[in-house]
Amino acid sequence: MTFRKKVLKVVSKIPKGSTMTYAQVAAKAGNKKAARAVGSIVSANYDPAIPCHRVVRSDGGMGGYNRGVKKKMALLRAEGVDVERYKIQTRI
Repeated sequence: MTFRKKVLKVVSKIPKGSTMTYAQVAAKAGNKKAARAVGSIVSANYDPAIPCHRVVRSDGGMGGYNRGVKKKMALLRAEGVDVERYKIQTRI
């Protein structure tokens, strides 16, 4: 299985109302040093069945989102994630 497929598999299992950092996704996918690669992979994903909006930066920042950061924040809020001023309280 390619690293890309592993990343998308990990992301697809993030429960509604939860988040993971890019680094956590990278580690679960088998390469703890590939957080930036995870960012590239999720930014290129347009499959709505894979909740890429649930992947955030380690400092609680939103990071990017291919449908816009405001949309990412709206989706996270709708799921009950505490979003304030482009940051979240990370749940690890």
